[in-house]
Amino acid sequence: MSDSSPLPPVRLTSAAELARDALSAPLLARAARLARWAGPDTRVDAGGGLVEEQLPAAAEVLGLTGDDAAAYASEAWRVAVDTGLVEIADEGAGTVAAGEELAQLTGGSPHDVLAVWQTALETVLADASVPDLDDLVDAMDEGGEVDLSRLDWDPEAEAEFLDGVLGNLYLLTANEDGPGEGPVPLPALAASMIVPGDMGEPTNDVLEQVSDAMMRLDDQFRLLEPIGLVEYQPVDEALMTEADGDDSGDDAGDGAIDETDVSRYGMVRLTPLGLYGLRARLMEAGFQAPAVGELADKGADALLDGTAGYGPTAARAETEQWLARREPLAAARELLAAARGSDSGAPLRRLRCQQALSLVGLPAQAALREVLDDPELGGLARVWLTEHGAADVPAPSQDLVFWLTIDTLAAQLAAEGNSEELQALVEGLAAQHDGFFAAAWRVVHPATADVLEAMGRLHPDKKVAKEARKAAFKARSLSNGG
Repeated sequence: MSDSSPLPPVRLTSAAELARDALSAPLLARAARLARWAGPDTRVDAGGGLVEEQLPAAAEVLGLTGDDAAAYASEAWRVAVDTGLVEIADEGAGTVAAGEELAQLTGGSPHDVLAVWQTALETVLADASVPDLDDLVDAMDEGGEVDLSRLDWDPEAEAEFLDGVLGNLYLLTANEDGPGEGPVPLPALAASMIVPGDMGEPTNDVLEQVSDAMMRLDDQFRLLEPIGLVEYQPVDEALMTEADGDDSGDDAGDGAIDETDVSRYGMVRLTPLGLYGLRARLMEAGFQAPAVGELADKGADALLDGTAGYGPTAARAETEQWLARREPLAAARELLAAARGSDSGAPLRRLRCQQALSLVGLPAQAALREVLDDPELGGLARVWLTEHGAADVPAPSQDLVFWLTIDTLAAQLAAEGNSEELQALVEGLAAQHDGFFAAAWRVVHPATADVLEAMGRLHPDKKVAKEARKAAFKARSLSNGG
């Protein structure tokens, strides 16, 4: 995932809703409860953790029981310390005091609450990259020191792997072609990090790596769920038994295990709070991670340029928010003014402008009539007015028709690349207009040569494609003064 191009825009819920989600995240809620419970008699060890004798009392305060109660209480205490809900008052004496951040959870703004949660998230992510306790015990030497070489563990590589998985989960959630708010199968996430994009059938070695990665991710997502980052359905325990070679249950013939049920292999969904948290981390790492609504207070030029790389749904949502804050006719005039230009991004700006004006509706009619004689906007205006049933729309000249065709194809090429839709449009144009290329190369438009070259690539008929390429050569020669 490159940090040079923008990521798909995401829709975030309000800060107030996100703050409520953060406060109800089980791990942060436990940390806050322990911070309020701590008093003058609370003691911590040299690392800031609760001394062992106090863990049962902490677990009781949290209502935890069972073999893991002390471990869960210890984890919550560590989050309380790391987030500043608790402060070490005297390291020598091992005493604590309420931290400044504790008041933010009840008296701070939603963004204050989210800042505390974000710090807690970093603590949990760091813990998720550490080997489990059994592996640490196995790698411990006689002196009680952990031998990292025996662990086969690279802390930096583990952290990068988890960041990559979470980045892919973010992309799948944000992308209009992904599952959106739906769950993602764990095998798909693991494979996204292991299987090369150009590999056809994965080898047995690659499949084994994917399986190992799934097991690591299963442990990690179990840790990440209590902080509210994800909703997670763990890997079916029966699969673990099968992997260990225990197939005693298969002889029962009761059909209880469905090997085709992908949900058995783990399903993970990024929560709205998780989407917010990962976006913050991505932006801190230097990625461009837009959110729908960020352009609502900016000018029309920022809207048209900013939504250039958005998918249709996100672009419409962003534009609706922008229009909601403006008077319709004034908004239409501002959009049209911003759509002018001869730079490489101008055709796509005009396409986005046309789409935005369709949302304005009939109140935009006066603004469009004002630009009927504009060489860059006149074609767009005629199309819009005709589609909306306006009377007395002047017929376009042939030159304007060809200019608008090149401009439209340039916009589609910028928005979609060599898509099937664009190929169909190219085929239709070549079929409907006899002598299209003979006229098109003369069109005075910055994108003429590029559009004709694209038509040569996209048209399936070799003869037509050759005509397009010859026309592109003439257009380039014309633009170069040849």
